[in-house]
Amino acid sequence: MADTVLYDVTDGLATVTLNRPDAMNALDIETKIALRDVLGEAGADPAVRAVLLTATGRAFCVGQDLKEHVELLARAESVMSTVKEHYNPIVTAITGMRKPVVAGVNGVAAGAGAGFAFAADYRVVADTAAFNTSFAGVALTADSGVSWTLPRLVGHSRASDLLLFPRNVPAQEAYELGIANKVVPAAELAAEAAAVARRLAEGPTAAYAALKESLAYGADHSLAQSLAKEDELQARAGASEDHRIAVDAFLKKQKPEFVGR
Repeated sequence: MADTVLYDVTDGLATVTLNRPDAMNALDIETKIALRDVLGEAGADPAVRAVLLTATGRAFCVGQDLKEHVELLARAESVMSTVKEHYNPIVTAITGMRKPVVAGVNGVAAGAGAGFAFAADYRVVADTAAFNTSFAGVALTADSGVSWTLPRLVGHSRASDLLLFPRNVPAQEAYELGIANKVVPAAELAAEAAAVARRLAEGPTAAYAALKESLAYGADHSLAQSLAKEDELQARAGASEDHRIAVDAFLKKQKPEFVGR
């Protein structure tokens, strides 16, 4: 694996770390391939029960590596194929993973970097961080799932504003808009993001998977269809080992120790 993306699995928690700090974790081809592949690995690994996506240095990810982008343009090479080959699979891996994904946003998240954070199930954000859609600023449209995720986080009107007039949205405003789930002092970001992800890794993984599926389904289906989906998913959750563990622990007035099944 490329050293631009670090990967560690410990006690059910997979930590995926973007590691190009000198380039503010800009996405060159090597990094995009590595991130795509490692997220696929995490999603397929039964030992992984939650994922933490974070980064080294002062930025979370500033999106496409424009230096490499310019070089490819100068050679008349295809550059927009990266959406199909890299960004779409990365976002699909995050949103479709049957386990929760936490984004630990340590610094600015722009363009596709913002898109990856938006795709996560929970965002812990440093108080010094910011989000910027940035696409229109370089005469591009939204990618990395932003046209789907951002309106669901902030509503259509605010999403239009943030896309048409890209700007840095500081952490506190991001919290008020509904982008950030939790804002913490920058010095505490790594520990707090890991603690949130660790709590999820120790939780009922199958129930979390059903919750992700239910939320995604309900976003674009009718109430009647969503009720039917809830019935289907609840039947599945009710038959899980974790549900039996939780009920038994409740009756015994003990804390449940989930196994993720």
